[in-house]
Amino acid sequence: MFRFENAHIVRLCSTRKCKTSIHGHSYKVEVLFESHALDNAGMIYDFGLIKHTIEDIFDSFDHTITLWVEDDAQYIADMKKHSLRYIVLPYSPSAEQFARIFFVLVDRVFAKMISHNGESGVSLHSIVVHETDTGYAQAFRDDAYNKAMGEIDIEQIEVSDEIFCTTKIENFWQKLKSNESFKNPLEV
Repeated sequence: MFRFENAHIVRLCSTRKCKTSIHGHSYKVEVLFESHALDNAGMIYDFGLIKHTIEDIFDSFDHTITLWVEDDAQYIADMKKHSLRYIVLPYSPSAEQFARIFFVLVDRVFAKMISHNGESGVSLHSIVVHETDTGYAQAFRDDAYNKAMGEIDIEQIEVSDEIFCTTKIENFWQKLKSNESFKNPLEV
């Protein structure tokens, strides 16, 4: 479970307050993995390594305004002008799209991971994004990579310099968008 505070506007939705006003949520994100093997310690994947490996994804969204690239250009420019922390997404930042995007990002990190403790066959099962106490969205692989819902190209995700330069893993977003591997530390 990861937590972050984030602001957005969800344009084109049915709820007037949500589509016309900047508002924020205290998000909780569940990341669920599965495997048919255990590592050298008898775990699927050490929780400490999971936190170390993917925490930068969710920290990037913390105290950040998330913008939709197709929103009004002046609004986007104003938000960039007045906030050091912003992310521009190719899709409207609904809980459903967050779940799909987070699935692709976490999946990408794990596909590029070099492990040292016998981890094998670990795959991402789903992402659950709790936007409120009563509302959540869940994405599975078929959702995240469903072209009918729109292909998620992480090259189209823009993160501000403030986020780009303050991740715990050096060059995290650069590695995520390139062919560079991630390496689990021997110990966290």
